[in-house]
Amino acid sequence: MQPDELELNLPPYFEIGEKVRTRKLIRNDGTFPGQEIGATLAKKGEVGYVISVGTFLQSSYIYAVHFLHTGFVVGCRRKELEQVEPIYSQES
Repeated sequence: MQPDELELNLPPYFEIGEKVRTRKLIRNDGTFPGQEIGATLAKKGEVGYVISVGTFLQSSYIYAVHFLHTGFVVGCRRKELEQVEPIYSQES
């Protein structure tokens, strides 16, 4: 995707139910209630499941990821996540 290309012109990269892993430490930017700004919400490498897909500023997707270890549901951008395993495995 080019820097000037809107992510929303493409389908979401991750699907609901997909297992994902964080690519970096995710901290509260002030949008997560009940936690201090700067508090760790998900550590690098933490695994969770996409439970919904929304949008941010009409330009990018936000993936609500449920992290089972903490129970937190955190909004993440595509660049903060990586696929752990495909949602549908292809059998030969």
